[in-house]
Amino acid sequence: MANPIPLQPGRFYHIYNRGNNGENLFLEERNYRYFLQLYIQHVHPVVDTYAYCLLRNHFHLLVRIKDLSGLGNLTDLKPPHQYFSNFFNAYTKAINKAYGRTGALFERPFHRVEVIGAAYFRNVVAYIHRNPQHHGFVDDFREWPYSSYDVVLSDKSTRLQRDVVLEWFGGPQEFMDLQRSPVVLTGQFTLEEDV
Repeated sequence: MANPIPLQPGRFYHIYNRGNNGENLFLEERNYRYFLQLYIQHVHPVVDTYAYCLLRNHFHLLVRIKDLSGLGNLTDLKPPHQYFSNFFNAYTKAINKAYGRTGALFERPFHRVEVIGAAYFRNVVAYIHRNPQHHGFVDDFREWPYSSYDVVLSDKSTRLQRDVVLEWFGGPQEFMDLQRSPVVLTGQFTLEEDV
């Protein structure tokens, strides 16, 4: 991915990346929580988040870049990719300091695929949630603690766009049923890719 597509306001993207040279991004449980805290701090102001999954050496996000009118209090507006870059840099610095490492933690540039259409949206959500099972981290993806699957079904307060996700699936039961259906992603990214 030499020239990644630019992130445009109002559009949905499947964003994913892995550790440089396949290195683990998350070395212990606290790293997952810290990653999400930094995500909220750096990226959440410019995106709506619909799904996520954090695995040992990679992660997946489904986001929509907010329209300029939805950016509220941001006074120093940057291109959308810059917020992600700042987030990755902040996480890298923290990991490097905590574990005595140096250099890049993430592959560059981070991967992004535009998500167009309701069917593709549903398939990306299912793909993201099923990823831990696909990679053999768990026998049942619903057991993986670092994804938005349980958040979508919860009634707890969240920044995740839970209501939109459930609406796109047709409700909680349909959401659960379709998460177990075969997933086919068209375009640049398929279930068979080892990310």
